[in-house]
Amino acid sequence: MAIKKNGLIPSSAPEELKNVLKAVASEWGDKIKDMEEFLVIPLKGAMTNEVFQINWPTIHDDLHQKVLVRIYGEGVELFFNRDDEIRTFECMSKHGQGPRLLGRFPDGRIEEFIHARTLSAADLRDPEISVLIAAKLREFHNLDMPGSKDVLLWKRLRTWLGHAKKFCSPKDVKDFCLNVLGDEINVLEKELAKDHQEIGFCHNDLQYGNIMMDEETRAITLIDYEYASYNPVAYDLANHFCEMAANYHTETPHLLDYIIYPDMEERWRFICAYLRSSGNEPSDAEVEQLLIDAEKYTLANHLFWGLWGIISGHVNKIDFDYLEYARQRFQQYWLSKPLLLGS
Repeated sequence: MAIKKNGLIPSSAPEELKNVLKAVASEWGDKIKDMEEFLVIPLKGAMTNEVFQINWPTIHDDLHQKVLVRIYGEGVELFFNRDDEIRTFECMSKHGQGPRLLGRFPDGRIEEFIHARTLSAADLRDPEISVLIAAKLREFHNLDMPGSKDVLLWKRLRTWLGHAKKFCSPKDVKDFCLNVLGDEINVLEKELAKDHQEIGFCHNDLQYGNIMMDEETRAITLIDYEYASYNPVAYDLANHFCEMAANYHTETPHLLDYIIYPDMEERWRFICAYLRSSGNEPSDAEVEQLLIDAEKYTLANHLFWGLWGIISGHVNKIDFDYLEYARQRFQQYWLSKPLLLGS
């Protein structure tokens, strides 16, 4: 896709994209005579797709319209079914949970531009913002979404492990310990999948770049549902906690810092806010159980994003050191497992 930098949409851009943009502008009453009227602004931080803000002048020259253009990353069909993801996106829009779908073309889509601020890594550690995120996540987990409500985590891990093995050289298979991960997944499923655990519709990728906040109303919006599925809610909490070790807007966005992983007090506070948002005061026992479950699910989360990193490193051309990211996630898995599950 030939949209790479600040400026105008180049003549080499696909005709389908140009036509959809013109159609969206026309539907809003704006007549675009020349593609040079569209201004392109790349948005940083995406690691699966490329994302751009597109502006154009309205019939009132002093005003501008904005949309978001999402260019699908290479090889994403290995991670999820795009048709299923589009259905989720449209259903979320109907629930009032995210941006509207404005148009589609073969390599991507056009979405409503949400007038809100994308959170930063530091925002996740702000106690007031964290409470808002916790409440929104609880609301998200309670959504009644179409399709299967079976837990997808374990099936997805096994499928991704198969993909990773196919891409890796024998040396990388050995270095990443891929030949033993099948047994590790079996152990985790046996240890973690308990009857008492709540299953909900999980985002599965709740990093700060997928959370937006309206500065006036303080309303939180969760975006990017590509990995969303039904899973144990403890897993989604684990994923969010793990993301607090990341900052994707540095010179080394692939490097993780587990020294800043949230401590017991911060995780307790988040889970209290999460449970309390349903309208009932949780008992200490309820909070503690979910806290324990979430901490154990960090192990599955490390394997999830470790495998994602290996596959992405072989199929995605975005400037991100996926393989080094994968190494860190697997390293954290092996360090944490004895502490969380015993030897």
